[in-house]
Amino acid sequence: DETRDQIIGFYRRTWEHSDATIIELPLDAPGHVPWWPEPYADTNLFAIMVHVLGESIRHAGHADILREGLDGRTGLRAELEKQIDEEARAAYCAKIEQAARSAAPIKA
Repeated sequence: DETRDQIIGFYRRTWEHSDATIIELPLDAPGHVPWWPEPYADTNLFAIMVHVLGESIRHAGHADILREGLDGRTGLRAELEKQIDEEARAAYCAKIEQAARSAAPIKA
């Protein structure tokens, strides 16, 4: 039930808190993640940072898959990419846009 602005605000507060934590604490600062299984729940800042990096990489990969579906880019170099059916891609983009608009209408 959160609005787009609420989600972005939560992300920004989390980002600011993370930056302050990384700046202020040493890498071996103790931490506790209650939802991590034992014996991993008692950990340190370095382990948490590595975990978050791994999660970010995984989700960025998911986002890249979605992006590939939208813009058709599948590789690092254009000459190695397969030819894209522009008409099919345009129809696919329109379908995604319509789903997004119907799921969360923008309030003026």
